Amino acid sequence: MKTRARIRRLWRATLLASLVPLGAAADARDGHSVVNAFGDTFVPAKPQRVVTLYQGATDSAVALGIRPVGVVDSWLEQPMYRYLRDALDGVEHVGLETQPNLEKVAWLEPDLIVATRFRHERVKPLLEKIAPTVATSTVFDFKATLSLMAEATGREPRARALLRDWDERVADFRRKIADRLGDDWPQKAAVVRFKSDHVRLYSTGFAGSILDELGFEQPASAQDQGWGMKLTSEENIPVINADVIFVLLEPDDPAIIQNYRHWTAHPLWQRLDAVQNERVFEVDAVNWIMGGGILAANAMLDDLYRHYGLAPHSGHTAPSPDSSAGAASSDAATTACAGDTAVASPRGEEPAAC
Repeated sequence: MKTRARIRRLWRATLLASLVPLGAAADARDGHSVVNAFGDTFVPAKPQRVVTLYQGATDSAVALGIRPVGVVDSWLEQPMYRYLRDALDGVEHVGLETQPNLEKVAWLEPDLIVATRFRHERVKPLLEKIAPTVATSTVFDFKATLSLMAEATGREPRARALLRDWDERVADFRRKIADRLGDDWPQKAAVVRFKSDHVRLYSTGFAGSILDELGFEQPASAQDQGWGMKLTSEENIPVINADVIFVLLEPDDPAIIQNYRHWTAHPLWQRLDAVQNERVFEVDAVNWIMGGGILAANAMLDDLYRHYGLAPHSGHTAPSPDSSAGAASSDAATTACAGDTAVASPRGEEPAAC
């Protein structure tokens, strides 16, 4: 029955799509081609009705001054992350990142859809019937997302300014943390996320790529492990050992907090280097893995400045979300990890939100 219902939904979406004029076809003389993970896509010169189908694209749209006509639900703080709510007040929601409502997308009559091959390759033909669709390869490369959206919407100068500001902050942080820690720099950093019945040790993804850019190193146990590892037994606590541990929590979930307390009370946890040196920092999961865009990246960097007691970069000009910017009109889907001890996923396979 579920299969039949899915087929009916896709059929209706296809029918709706056939009734919606392609944005690129509206005026073939006024537009340009954008090379992306879905190929070479012709887009209007100035798209006015943009739909974003993953979190990093939504974050990037706000940073670029774009007010999308449609966005997908957030993983946490539903329906939308708090840091984006003002900018996106009143914007239509089109379902989950992993299962967007194509009928609703079609009814919004977009002239540009921003997707990701990692999530949406199977529905690519349907998306492209609705409107010109550009895609990134992954969900967590915020620079690639920002650059792609800027090229597709004619906002390259804005993107260059944002990335220039980011590069300056990265250089500033690297100088200051090296001065502060001296011979203790670089540090090996473990990014750990507690769930109700297990713990995840991330090695790549959004937070991992940013930490790498900032000069942190990975614990030996996390190297060459694809997205990371799923730990379901306290006996695996030693693989978390690092100079510093960043703990991602969901404070509104009592089961997660209980599991966190259980693990951190274990004698093996108390013997970790970061614990003994008081370098365990609780950080915001939205900033560190969920937001996925340049605004979230800057918020993550703000966290690091604060936790290490470093003065923020004086020249920082990255914007906070502003509902007046621009005029352009659950983790439940996390990739399963098999096994009941420490299990590494295949290289390149990421959890649903990292």
